[in-house]
Amino acid sequence: MAKIKGNAISPTRREDYAEWYQQVVKAAELAEISPVRGCMIIKPWGYAFWENIQKGLDALLKAAGHANAYFPLFIPKSYLEKEAEHVQGFAKECAVVTHHRLEAGPDGSLVPAGELEEPLIVRPTSETIIGAVYAKWVQSYRDLPILLNQWGNVVRWELRTRLFLRTSEFLWQEGHTAHETSEEAWEETRRVLEIYRDFVENSLAIPVIAGAKTPGQRFPGAVETLCIEAMMQDCKALQAGTSHFMGQNFARASGIIYQSREGREEHAWTTSWGASTRLIGGAVMTHADDDGMVMPPRLAPAQVAILPIFRDPAGRRAVLGHAEGVAAALRRLDTAWGGKIEVVVDSREMNAGEKGWEWIKKGIPLRVEIGPRDMESDSVSVGRRDRSPREKYSLGREDFIASVPGVLREMQDGLFARARAFLEGHCREIDDPEEFRGYFTPKDPEKPEIHGGFAWSHWCGGRECEDRAAGDLSVTIRCLPPDREKSGPGKCIVCGGESPGRVPFAKSY
Repeated sequence: MAKIKGNAISPTRREDYAEWYQQVVKAAELAEISPVRGCMIIKPWGYAFWENIQKGLDALLKAAGHANAYFPLFIPKSYLEKEAEHVQGFAKECAVVTHHRLEAGPDGSLVPAGELEEPLIVRPTSETIIGAVYAKWVQSYRDLPILLNQWGNVVRWELRTRLFLRTSEFLWQEGHTAHETSEEAWEETRRVLEIYRDFVENSLAIPVIAGAKTPGQRFPGAVETLCIEAMMQDCKALQAGTSHFMGQNFARASGIIYQSREGREEHAWTTSWGASTRLIGGAVMTHADDDGMVMPPRLAPAQVAILPIFRDPAGRRAVLGHAEGVAAALRRLDTAWGGKIEVVVDSREMNAGEKGWEWIKKGIPLRVEIGPRDMESDSVSVGRRDRSPREKYSLGREDFIASVPGVLREMQDGLFARARAFLEGHCREIDDPEEFRGYFTPKDPEKPEIHGGFAWSHWCGGRECEDRAAGDLSVTIRCLPPDREKSGPGKCIVCGGESPGRVPFAKSY
């Protein structure tokens, strides 16, 4: 492989983290900005990553009893108006359809015509339309529970966008369930959060902190919102999944009424929950380095890229045949987490060094070079993406093939361990207000350096103190851990009032 000086990505994380992120997404061929304002084009390598995320998460949701369905993209405006807090929470982000056709104007341009009797909202989320349908489906307690999930897209009109993290249109799954009792709905809310935690930690190799949102940060219309929070390499938090206990709010607004076992009319108890393509952004910001993306092997579009090296047509045929034989042997192997190993044989006629660096930037877990000398010695040259791109080792062909499942498992575990060590290394208990302020204040406001992390500090529970931290330092309480009281009582970091325990404060995406 050609020797490369410096790093493949410029600027580096330390030099300009925001721009580094954009360059990694570009170099890894995950996505690009589209001609449509605020939207993105997810490229084949990025979409294959999303398909694996879908496949893994979908299997966990189905194992928990959920079925997939699909509901309309358009929602009548009157549906959103039924739940006041909900519509208020999303009103500024709604895209609205007001006409149903285009006609030629006097200057040859197209002019909207055929005004709709009622405007349609391009769904920002589906609680209201699904609530209206559930009201038709549910008549008796025997019709409950309903456990449905939807894979689709939503639109939330963003002013400032960033690929995968915040775009006007994004892909996601949203689950919506209806239950006979409050206890069943609460159990569902907690169960789905555990599914998210399991998937993000064990498949994406991203450690998280789980807990409940503060009242000020709950999903609009929810009684409680549970979440998982991850730390990115710039020490900011990323919300990686949410699960909402809706109580009977949406059931009342939508008229989801059932006849109880005692013959009374009752409103159902509902939940909703979701995770999105933001998970791809989270994987980039958790695992990528200054040479590009680092794919967690369990969800990588392919685990192995075989790079044949040849100089002439005759050599090409021989090396390609040998490479395909190695690939076929690898494809017969099972991974440690189930399923077969995915292999790409890159037969393009291009410089071997350039080809290798393309795969490094894409984050392929294992790169395997095979040339005439490797064929003669019946060996391969291997590069691991969790190590320096300049570090390679040679291994006999059969020994290499036999080692791959274990190496991939080791890499998956290693990525999680490395990310967990980063998280733990950037958490600090802070009780002094000045230290708290310094922790979240950059030394150079013009070009802020990577600073801060999660400050585990006391909070009195007051909305005013929460808002002051957000206003003064752009810092929010990420969640209220269920074992918060174990940290012991203390004094609120903002007002000095009594606090039952510590909570994580952080800057966030």
